Amino acid sequence: MSQSDTPPPGPDLALGVPLSSVPTSGVLAGHVDGGAVLLARLDDGIFAIGGTCTHYGAALAEGLASNGEIHCPWHHACFSLRTGAASKAPAFAPLATWQVETVGDTVFVRGQINSGETKTGAADPSTHPRRIVIIGGGAAAFAAAERLRGLGFNGSLTMLSADADPPCDRPNLSKDYLAGTAAEDWIPLQPDEFYADRRIDLHQSCEVVAIDIEAREVRARDGGSFGYDALLIATGAEPVRLPLPGFDRPNVFALRSLADARAIVAAVGAAKSVALVGAGFIGMEAAGALRVRGLEVHVVARDEVPMERALGREFGEFITGLHRDHGVRFHLQARPAGFDGEVLTLADGTRIHADLLIVGAGVVPRIALATAAGLAVENGILVDARLQTSVAGIYAAGDVARYRHGAELVRIEHWVHAQRQGQAAAENMLGAGRVFDDVPFFWTHHYGLDIRYNGHAQGWDEVRIEGALAAHDCTARFFRKGELLAAASVGRDQENLAIEAELQRCTVSA
Repeated sequence: MSQSDTPPPGPDLALGVPLSSVPTSGVLAGHVDGGAVLLARLDDGIFAIGGTCTHYGAALAEGLASNGEIHCPWHHACFSLRTGAASKAPAFAPLATWQVETVGDTVFVRGQINSGETKTGAADPSTHPRRIVIIGGGAAAFAAAERLRGLGFNGSLTMLSADADPPCDRPNLSKDYLAGTAAEDWIPLQPDEFYADRRIDLHQSCEVVAIDIEAREVRARDGGSFGYDALLIATGAEPVRLPLPGFDRPNVFALRSLADARAIVAAVGAAKSVALVGAGFIGMEAAGALRVRGLEVHVVARDEVPMERALGREFGEFITGLHRDHGVRFHLQARPAGFDGEVLTLADGTRIHADLLIVGAGVVPRIALATAAGLAVENGILVDARLQTSVAGIYAAGDVARYRHGAELVRIEHWVHAQRQGQAAAENMLGAGRVFDDVPFFWTHHYGLDIRYNGHAQGWDEVRIEGALAAHDCTARFFRKGELLAAASVGRDQENLAIEAELQRCTVSA
């Protein structure tokens, strides 16, 4: 067989299946030539698409099919059941499609129509801007550039990234990459030739110093200038630096970029112990990754229960207990006071030996460029429902953008959400007029356990948990005054997708 000795579950669709076995909702999972294939019955026919998500390889049959699309159970990527097109990040590559033939009461899957290289055409390229500049090299910036070319934008497309490395799979940095179980060639989102083939002019180590709104020009520190007709600001956020004694030493690190992760990996090679300041999702993932490397790991946090503010006390205690079971030592309701390069001293006098220190004290949006240019800012760059800033033709997306979600102004620091904002901004720069109303989603990974979270639970006042955390089978729902805001789940991927769909319907109808 072409892909493995054991085919995916389900029938061999090339041999034919009864028409009655193809459901009117959902999908029929099978295989062709050893590869997973899904059959879907829609109102205009029966379609066959690849059954494996092009992001991380999840079995799409375990996801949720609705409204002509299939949603990945792992990271909520979305594909068309008709064309295989990847409509929503974090997947970008489309699925392959096959010819379907119905003979009497039997459905056969014939030859492959395409191998996943289709593009989505734009309605009227003559109305597109001639020059688009993207400031940034992260999730939103990459997703915007990729979507622009996929929509048929044929003009000049420039990405100005302050990072020395090309856009990378940032969520992996605090997970498998830091643990040493992912090779570095897994980390770039695309190889160098991707940018050349799509005529994306990617400038790395390019620090933008000014946006001239009147001249419609972006200026870089090296003297370069880039004219634009439409501009996307996707500068993201930067780590908070703690002004404490010794926190500027060479063995003190943040974890935001591939360069940061490389530096930490190099430092832990000769280290025996590490201390992490902060117990957010990235900090806790890093703690788990470094335990996999065999280091003694200390976590220092102000919280009584790590992640309680985001997930509630019971979920927070469960994750903390999981880390304790794997040997992580916690110093809670504690504050760092100083670091001498070998010992981290806490405010109560506790001394923790640490060969290196990783500081995860939160992030702040990079708004200096926008502020200097005169754009409206307020804990981020203020954007409207279509992600346009206070200046026409200039958009913002990702961690730096602050927009209205329901009745609140929010700034969401999630990888997938940043990618989807980048995609929406790209569409709107080409005249789509699309309101961005996607439900925020993220996942976090701890010792083989995945937690999936969707929604935005700012100010929740009630948590209802169904199932058993200890059995890794539960969903926590977060409410405010009886209104469902968000949900976190373990071992209930389809339920998590269904809740996301419910939240999306509420957002659209609000």
